[in-house]
Order: sequence, then C-alpha cells, then structure tokens
Amino acid sequence: MFAKFFHELKTAGLPVSLREYLTLMEAMDADLAGRRVEDFYYLSRSALVKDERNLDKFDRVFAHVFKGLESIGEEITADIPEDWLRLMTERYFTPEEMKEIEALGGWDKLMETLKERLEEQKKRHEGGNKWIGTGGTSPFGSGGYNPEGVRIGNQGKRQGRAVKVWEKRDYKNLDDNVELGTRNIKMALRKLRRFAREGAAEEFDLDSTIDATARAGYLDIKMRPERRNTIKVLLFFDVGGSMDPFVKICEELFSAARAEFKHMEYFYFHNCLYDYVWKDNRRRWTEKIPTWDVLHKYPHDYKVIFVGDASMSPYEITVPGGSVEYFNEEAGAVWMKRVTDVYERVVWLNPVRKDSWDYVPSTKLLRELTGERMFPLTLGGIEKAMAELKR
Repeated sequence: MFAKFFHELKTAGLPVSLREYLTLMEAMDADLAGRRVEDFYYLSRSALVKDERNLDKFDRVFAHVFKGLESIGEEITADIPEDWLRLMTERYFTPEEMKEIEALGGWDKLMETLKERLEEQKKRHEGGNKWIGTGGTSPFGSGGYNPEGVRIGNQGKRQGRAVKVWEKRDYKNLDDNVELGTRNIKMALRKLRRFAREGAAEEFDLDSTIDATARAGYLDIKMRPERRNTIKVLLFFDVGGSMDPFVKICEELFSAARAEFKHMEYFYFHNCLYDYVWKDNRRRWTEKIPTWDVLHKYPHDYKVIFVGDASMSPYEITVPGGSVEYFNEEAGAVWMKRVTDVYERVVWLNPVRKDSWDYVPSTKLLRELTGERMFPLTLGGIEKAMAELKR
C-alpha cells in the first residue's frame, strides 16, 4: 500500500525521494501515526512534502490512494477493510424502487445503528439492505441508494442525501485573480455603494485649487480625501462537495467583490455555518477561526453575504453533531440565528436554479433562517440582493 502511495506521488509530479519515503517507513515502524488515518495524513505530509505549493497535489493523491478510510469522528472509530468498500457493480434504482426504501428514522437511530453494525459485521457485503457495503439500499456504504444514511467510501454516484461522510475533505482556495469574461457581476455589485470622503487628504482637488488661487492671487493647491465606498462586507463561501460544479462562478464573484468592496473580509465554511470558519483551505484543520471571534470582531454595520447551494441533510442544520465532517456541539441553525441577531442585513446567494428550491428541505430551512432573503446567484439575483442589503 505505501509503495503504491509513493509511486502515485511521483506520477503526480511531487518531488519525493527514496530517503523521504524511508523516513516515513521508520516513523510508521515507531507507530507515530497510531491507528488514525488523519494522524497518518499529517505524518506522511510532513515527511514527503517540502513545498506548500504541492499540498493540493498531495491531498488529491492521498484521497485517491486511501479513499474511504477516514474515521467519522472521535465518537465512532473503526478500521473498515478496503474490500468492503470496493464497488464491483453499480445498481440502477427506478423511482418506484426508491419510494419503497424507508429511512431508519432520524439522526440518533442512524448513529446507534451504525455502532451496532461496526460491532457485528465480520465480512464484505454488496447489494444488501443492512450491512456496510456497496451497491445496495443499506444506510451505510456507497454506490447504492437510501433516503438518508452515512456515506462510507468514495465510489459510486452521489445521491446528495448522506447525513455524515466518512472521508477527509480538503478544498482548494477560490482564486481571486480570475479574469472575468464580462463586467456584469461587477456592475451588479455596484448597486451596493455608499460613497464618502474619509481619511487623509491625498487626492488633488481641482475646483478648490482654482477657487483658492483666484482668491489668494497665487497658486494655492488644495487636497482632499479620496472618495471611497464605505460599505463593509463579510463574505462567507461554501466550498467542497456539491459546490464543486459552481467553483467558476464563485471565483468570478469573489474576484469582482474584492475589486468593488474596499472593506471586505471573507471566510470559508462547508454546507452550514458552525462554531468555526477558515480563510485558507489548505490549513483549514489547523488554522480554524472561531465564529464567535468573527461576530465579536466585525461590528453590526457590516453587510453579510453567504454563498452556497443550501443543499444538505436537514440534520446538518437542525441537530447538534449534524455536520458531515465532525461532531459540532451546537446546531447550524443556532449559529445562523446568532449571525442574523448581530447583523441586520444578511443575504444568501444560491447558485442552484430557483425553481428547485421548494423541493429541497434544507434550502427551505435556510430561507427561513435568513428571513426569506435568499436570492439566485444570477445577475438579477445579485442586483436584488444588493438592493436588500442597501435598504
């Protein structure tokens, strides 16, 4: 397994040497990584990656070689054999068959049943309706279908219904240097403007200079503060998972926003807001920013813009521990309520077609939590969102 990992890294263009590989093997012999895949991830990254520009390549190779081996969280840990999660066949489910498949019945029941399965299961299963496996209707596994479950493994089509995902997620930062094909997004963002002349007098004032010179009889140069947009913005971007198809439009929005708003701070989150956010996806596990710090640092006159597809399990919003990545102590709805309590003007830009919103329970929940201030991520939607923020 480790030799394959080393060769995959070489194939991907990472400058890893045999000496570094042997150093990693010595660390493994000393049991420095323990039994957690996350610990092995950081150990191997520190031993094999010398330049942070290669971190994204490393993450992609790591995810490819060790896919499906991450633990679900501190509360539930297990070593699941790789062959249990290897998808041999992929079954097609008709709409009629999907309607006949029942959910287990809630978050607590899912977690309780998963613990039981991990204790009882002794061999690989495929195409079934109970055990951890692939291609069936069980709530636990991948490559099949269930109304709600825990995706374990990384093969097969995504149904968008997993309430917990058993794999590490590392995302790329949005590129704010993207060249826009049009100026339309910038023009839409310009609806949110409030100009004032503040700060040091650094701009030449022609009219005042002419007037002062005429009155004094000699050249009397006048300066004035630069005219700036005083609007202050907090921008929260949902990244990873179902947001991957919308990376390009989010990059264009990000690039345009940085050009239009001089007072702008941005943060990343995944699916729903919880107790921490981050500014660099490469360091999202080590450089977390507590959400409380954001709420305390930036005053109530900031305008808040969330950008995300709002498509997730409702448990991710309503239940403590509902995050697909870790066991959050407070529900996402609690944190969204805190944001709207601090900031009077909050909007949500959704890249998904508006005519599908009413069919997604999580979207309806977030529309309610933002006071029905959700707008499509289109030019018309951005203009309406900016008008709402300016009211």
